[in-house]
Parts: sequence; C-alpha cells; structure tokens
Amino acid sequence: METVTPVRTYAVVLTTLLGLTALTTGIAFVDLGRLNAPVALVIAVTKAVLVSLVFMHLRESTRLTVAVALSALFWLGIMITLVMTDYVTRSLLTYG
Repeated sequence: METVTPVRTYAVVLTTLLGLTALTTGIAFVDLGRLNAPVALVIAVTKAVLVSLVFMHLRESTRLTVAVALSALFWLGIMITLVMTDYVTRSLLTYG
C-alpha cells in the first residue's frame, strides 16, 4: 500500500526550495571570496536532497530504491573525479 504525502509537506518543501533559490541568487551578488562556490554547492545539495526525498518519494521507498539512488550518486562521483583528474593533469603534458 502506498503512503499519501500531505499537501502541507509539499507546500513546506516548495516554500523551502523557493527560499533556497532566492538565497542562491542573493549570495551570487555578495563577494564571499573563496567561499562562493562551497556555499552555492551546499545550497544546491540541500535542494537536491529535498527534491529526492519528497518529490521523488525516496523517503517512503524500499531500501533497494534508495540503494540504487545512492549507487547512482557514487558513480557520478567517480565520473566527476575522473574528469577532474584529466582536466588537472592536462598542463603536465608536454607537446613536442
């Protein structure tokens, strides 16, 4: 049997997502130095977690579905690591 998520939950999450979007926009106009990217990434990850848990119903899903979602994130991390490794080591190559 499927669980029914109350409309109030959707409204709270929607309001939170809109607030975080406004915060992201506001932070873009503030010079935080080296913290600009980390702050933006923390806000983006928070929004992604909210969307995954509530709108994709991972909160009420089986453990297998959660494991598949986490393994997808794991492989995404591997791919990003490989791409960044390639990008960073390009300057080490000598072209003759």
